[in-house]
Amino acid sequence: MSQPPRPRSVTSRLAALAQRLGLGGADEHNVAERSRALTLPFEPLPDLVAGIGWQSGPPLHRLIDLPRGALSGPVQEDKARIHAVLRRLVSSYQEHLPAVDLRSVDGLCCRAQLDSNLASLEELSNSDSCRRVRIISYNDFTKVLGVALPGFERKAPLQLRSAGWHGTRLFWDEDNHPCELANAAVYARRRGLEIVLPATIQRFELQAPVIDELARDFHMLAMPTRAWSDAAFMELLLETGMPYARFGLFNSETPESLLLPRDHPQSDAFGQGLRAAGAPDVIDYLRHAGHPG
Repeated sequence: MSQPPRPRSVTSRLAALAQRLGLGGADEHNVAERSRALTLPFEPLPDLVAGIGWQSGPPLHRLIDLPRGALSGPVQEDKARIHAVLRRLVSSYQEHLPAVDLRSVDGLCCRAQLDSNLASLEELSNSDSCRRVRIISYNDFTKVLGVALPGFERKAPLQLRSAGWHGTRLFWDEDNHPCELANAAVYARRRGLEIVLPATIQRFELQAPVIDELARDFHMLAMPTRAWSDAAFMELLLETGMPYARFGLFNSETPESLLLPRDHPQSDAFGQGLRAAGAPDVIDYLRHAGHPG
């Protein structure tokens, strides 16, 4: 079922009135032409190749608790409208399972200084970080597993996470003793040891209908850092009084996103022009994140 059109923001209605009265800055055709001519160092967004670390993928789970202050822009109403959509992009729920095999755990949420981009726990087990943990016998295995999972003999539950953008990986949601857990899981796989424990899994999923809503109402484009000090770009962004919001979804090494409402003529034209100039579409990135591989 198609969603009804959203009411236009105050900024968009004022822009339409100014256009009818012949007021305001550049028209949308002029904005589109000038934005297509911008020469900014656009780069593709990072590949969606998640490693064993929860931190190796995009931190989309942060959207659930996104503070209003995470967005910057000139008009509070427009920022609130964008914030309301972003907060609904990711859902989370808990699942309680009576039996999960330790061998199915293949990721870590630990924030220790480990290489979270490694492809497997086997690689981590063989890394310099974890070579101090040695498992040669079954007794070694139970001792190491007892360090990582105190009370596993009494069926203490595993605390796990999963996310749609991480595919089918199950991540151990603990900070302590990542090498012990990794080596024990690898040893169990190699020896065919079945260690079955109850588990609580916190699951995170991107919401496809909300991505569709975001795509319908906004452009969301990844901007290089240099854009915010580029005179031609900033003149275009500011001279028309168009609504926009800036938002840093990923981290300091990846581009900030520029969100532009489509129901405002200049901001829609600006978004189209930036896409033609090479700005990566973050909404396409989110669609692929929801269906990795």
